[in-house]
Amino acid sequence: MNEMNHTVQPDLPNSTTTLVLGILSIVICCCYGIVGAILGIIGLVMGNKAIALYKQSPGVYSEASYKNVNAGRICSIIGLAMSALLIIWYVILLAFFGTVFGAAFLSALKAAF
Repeated sequence: MNEMNHTVQPDLPNSTTTLVLGILSIVICCCYGIVGAILGIIGLVMGNKAIALYKQSPGVYSEASYKNVNAGRICSIIGLAMSALLIIWYVILLAFFGTVFGAAFLSALKAAF
């Protein structure tokens, strides 16, 4: 009987965490732009560290964890981009309504005094 030496390769550190943070950055960016951006940045930094570790010694870590890290990085980039667009949209809305209501407030204030 031939016995094959099956060794289980360990996962990359924080591979699952990177994936979860990337997914959460996409989900949360729709509700809270800044929280989604923070989660995206953290997921991207953790993913980049894990990729660098994998490239140093690719045979040590499992391929599945490498794919999880890549997916997490992609999700983090998407969540970060969506959060940035949402924050820019909030700034535009704030500037628009600030000027509209600010002018109305100032004219009402001048009329009162």
